Amino acid sequence: MSPRLDAPRTPDAPSAAVPLDHLPTQPVGHLPARSPGHLPAQPLDFLPAQPLDRIGPVDARALSKQLFARLAVLEEGTHDHAYVRNTLVELNLALVKFAAARFGSRSEPMEDIVQVGTIGLIKAIDRFELTRGVEFPTFAMPTIIGEIKRFFRDTSWSVHVPRRLQELRLDLARAGDALSQRLDRAPTVAELAKELGISPEEVVEGMTASNAYTASSLDAKTEEEDTGSGESTLADRIGYEDHGLTGIEYIASLKPMIASLPARERHILSLRFVSGMTQSEIGTELGISQMHVSRLLSRTLARLRRGLTLEE
Repeated sequence: MSPRLDAPRTPDAPSAAVPLDHLPTQPVGHLPARSPGHLPAQPLDFLPAQPLDRIGPVDARALSKQLFARLAVLEEGTHDHAYVRNTLVELNLALVKFAAARFGSRSEPMEDIVQVGTIGLIKAIDRFELTRGVEFPTFAMPTIIGEIKRFFRDTSWSVHVPRRLQELRLDLARAGDALSQRLDRAPTVAELAKELGISPEEVVEGMTASNAYTASSLDAKTEEEDTGSGESTLADRIGYEDHGLTGIEYIASLKPMIASLPARERHILSLRFVSGMTQSEIGTELGISQMHVSRLLSRTLARLRRGLTLEE
């Protein structure tokens, strides 16, 4: 469980009762290298000597206010602005870890979730205005959580579907649970449609889109329902392309054209392509020369090709 943001501070964290100007400070040269080789022109004397990730939440909020006040007067794009901004990021990383802990049960690595949450923290820092009178954690948490949710929405689906269908999947899941408890059975498509105020076609579309959320491995084992014993993989049930189907179409198209050929030419085609005889053997069989057989075959095949081309 992630600790609450308002939990008691660690023993080594400075007490909130101690004024910030009395906290032990460190020379600017000992600050973390947030902008290597470029330290702020005006030292941040109010920063404590201890690492920023060891500061308690109450003191972090107080320090953040001073840093935001300094950030507001600095010109964006300067080294001083980048240094103070990076200091704010380090000081408030606990907010990201707190938000990321809510998604610890997901399959994504926690490091990736924290990284995405940090992007949300940076966006919150860039948009925050101290003059609004709102505490920074209150302002930043929705942005951090929203960035993490957007990450899961865009990456966790095995096959990307429109956002409308992603949200419809969640609505169907909630409505299905509610109706199952109320009816003591699985709801029908019509009942789900009435509950959500949508058409049955939209319900079916949402159910179909739900299949794209997770993908099964082709090596996954599936129980054989036919035999009741043994296992097979999904890959064993996937069909393959039968190239012979193309030949069937050509044969069906050629049959009427072959039937319209003269008897001798049909006989030559049968001897050549059915019996597998050579042109010399066909010539001997019919009492004509091999050259004459070659000319007859060429003329007949050209006629059949033209017929197929016209049909296509």
